[in-house]
Amino acid sequence: MTNYKISINEQLWSSITNLDAWLEINGWAGYDPYDLKGAKLYLGLIQQGADASLPARVLRKSLIHLENQYPMLSRRLLRVSKQINPKGMGLFARGYLDLYQATAEDRYKKRANECLNWLTANPAEGYSGYCWGYPFDWQTKIFIPQGTPSAVVSSVVGDAFWRAFEIFGDQRYLDVCDSICQFFLQDLNIDEMEDGVVCFSYTPLDDFHVHNANLFVAEFLTRVGTKVKNDEYLEWGRRAAGYALREQNQDGSLYYWGKVQNHHSPDHIDHYHSGFEIRSLYQLWKSTVDPQYFQAVESYYRFYLKNLVSRDGDSALPKMKPDALYPIDVHTCAESLLLNATLGEDFEEARALLPELLTWILPTMQTDAGWFIYRIQGGTQWERRIEIPYIRWGQAWMLRALSAAYQVLSSEQD
Repeated sequence: MTNYKISINEQLWSSITNLDAWLEINGWAGYDPYDLKGAKLYLGLIQQGADASLPARVLRKSLIHLENQYPMLSRRLLRVSKQINPKGMGLFARGYLDLYQATAEDRYKKRANECLNWLTANPAEGYSGYCWGYPFDWQTKIFIPQGTPSAVVSSVVGDAFWRAFEIFGDQRYLDVCDSICQFFLQDLNIDEMEDGVVCFSYTPLDDFHVHNANLFVAEFLTRVGTKVKNDEYLEWGRRAAGYALREQNQDGSLYYWGKVQNHHSPDHIDHYHSGFEIRSLYQLWKSTVDPQYFQAVESYYRFYLKNLVSRDGDSALPKMKPDALYPIDVHTCAESLLLNATLGEDFEEARALLPELLTWILPTMQTDAGWFIYRIQGGTQWERRIEIPYIRWGQAWMLRALSAAYQVLSSEQD
């Protein structure tokens, strides 16, 4: 068993160094699964919706097919450029900080600082505190212009600054975290419900009830509030977390959309959003030692193991949805590693699952050049690999996840 763990650790370290080498050559800019949807032609066709003319519907369907089958070609045709994504920079920073703590190698500290410095120099402007958004327009239930700060992006970035504060003790990093909390409270829309629970919006422009976004805010407010002894942060965090606890299903899961709002796919569940939610609940428990959060994690993680992981001999595959293995997406793979690395301190099943996931993910999803492919589409009879190095969706999340997994497995070896 020891030799197996060492072998896995060697494969894992090789994977990290190969990805890092590719990033050194490629730089921070790259494509994103959603950047094409922000292109003027594509966005205009999406916004026409069901009222689009027949030619517009045909063109829209053709563009969707072209994007799915030929992602690089479609971006060249629509002149989509590579961009630096603030969320990706936050993930890279956190991954390199974890690598620095694990190895004490100065180059990882330098890489992390490069990301953090870029983030402090490039926040969204005109808001009450530090915040960041995506560098492209995107259409959801409403239109969100590029750069609009979001709860999710700002929380992910905030996590990197928090980690920097933990490692270096520099007050500047904690001040950024405190400032992000002010953005949450002053600029996001807060839906206050009759029983005292609240839900934070996804961006300042919407009033959506999205559980992973609301939990990211609840957890971050609680983490920072505990450190700086801010009762206002703690109270808002408790009330936002209470909304998730209230809506947790009997089987432990949470739907993507809150039940209060009637949106399309109201019972939608997928792997990576579930991972976000479980990790947020887990961190809430770590910050507060409140058993209700640990109970919520236990229940949700049981659902996760039963419904979102597929085992195949000595390896394990992350499922996209409870009823679907495919598409096998790099973001799903990264979240499976990150979730189980995060829970590994308190859940034996999570520690045991990590090597099984790595055994399948590393040789299947990583290229010889070091970057990770986007996804594998298919079914029981066929598979097709979509090989494009999405920077935020794939490489940033994988560096974050691999670094977390390395911390857990290398400590076991020691």
